[in-house]
Amino acid sequence: MTEDPFVELKRHQREMWASFAPTALFTTPVAAHLVKFAQLKAGEAVLDVGTGTGVVAVTAARAGARVTGLDLTPALLDVARENARIARHEEIVWTEGDVERLPYPDASFDVVLSQFGHIFAPRPEVAIAEMRRVLKPHGRVAFVTWPPEHLVGRIFAFVARHSPPAPPGSSPPPQWGSTSVIGERLNGRFMAPFFGRGVMDVPALSIEHFRLFMESSVGPMQKLVERLAGEPATLDEVRAAFDALVAPYYFDNLVHQHFLLTRAQAV
Repeated sequence: MTEDPFVELKRHQREMWASFAPTALFTTPVAAHLVKFAQLKAGEAVLDVGTGTGVVAVTAARAGARVTGLDLTPALLDVARENARIARHEEIVWTEGDVERLPYPDASFDVVLSQFGHIFAPRPEVAIAEMRRVLKPHGRVAFVTWPPEHLVGRIFAFVARHSPPAPPGSSPPPQWGSTSVIGERLNGRFMAPFFGRGVMDVPALSIEHFRLFMESSVGPMQKLVERLAGEPATLDEVRAAFDALVAPYYFDNLVHQHFLLTRAQAV
């Protein structure tokens, strides 16, 4: 194996996402949507990449699958193990690892899932090649991503505009939310994908409450606020711009976050 040119980026990601656990609560309905969309069958061997706190892995285990969960961040895997214990699915196998270098033999799984996880791999072609490699013949992949034209994709772009540039050669996560880009990335390894859509609703008493929650538990927002801590006037401007970005998606005390589902069978 050649040396990974993104070692430092991945170290940063490992640390940045360690505080994500509170946010994962709101992704549990999305996990159920993904597991249903993936058409899991009892007894199938399933890999959940970027498992985080294990919400997809536990949901898949409750559906009868034999599940392995992989994540880059040890702190999140600790939470995942506790979630599995509470749900009485301690048989789930948890692995610290990288989607760009999966530590499993070829053809190990019937299904590979990802809920907003693989999108942070800097090299999409490497990630999808690895996901395909560990699939059995005619296995399938299913994942959830953030479309660039909707709120979370726009938040990623907003944070990027106010942050140091990403390392050369790394791919922005919201590109995984474009159906045309997904089709190109899966082409040659998978059949034509099926798509679905949904909305993740996050309760918030006000837009300001939502922003403060993001600043405390979502790594990119945390880092942005930390970088601007010594520039209070600039930080106030950035916060006001963020609130304006969220405003069209906030009503009924909910922040509405649209997502895209993809399912494809390996060729």
